[in-house]
Amino acid sequence: MNAASRPPAADAAREETIDLGMLPALIGFNLRSAQLSVFQHFNRTLGKSEITPAQFGTLILIEANQGISQSAVAAALRFDRSTLVQIIDRLEGRGLVVRKASSRDRRSHALQLTPRGERLLAELKQRVRAHEDAIAGALSEDERRTLHDLLTRVQSGSEG
Repeated sequence: MNAASRPPAADAAREETIDLGMLPALIGFNLRSAQLSVFQHFNRTLGKSEITPAQFGTLILIEANQGISQSAVAAALRFDRSTLVQIIDRLEGRGLVVRKASSRDRRSHALQLTPRGERLLAELKQRVRAHEDAIAGALSEDERRTLHDLLTRVQSGSEG
């Protein structure tokens, strides 16, 4: 029986026996696995809104910093400019964000939420809080704070 004709259950059973070697002991592997789980849950929680984690982060920064430049958003979220341009294009195409000429620098755009973007973001924030509670439901408040602290320290350590 070849792989194409093998029942899905057989593939799942075969995958369960894979020796991951040193991967489970690596911080990066565990962070990536956790990120995938978190993003999958995020997408299930916010699925109907068709907002990605990157788009949500962008909307949050624009709300908190009306008139922020695309460059500043890209730097804060650690995106390259071309990635952010695609995100802004999608958000603008959905009528959630507008680009306006910056009063400080004519070469850049000032980003603002539209009224529609403000309404959607208010709804999304409630759903994201529920998502956060769900993914961290097995953690106590102290453990949540510890996890945030540890992740921040790992992030800071990898920047050097």
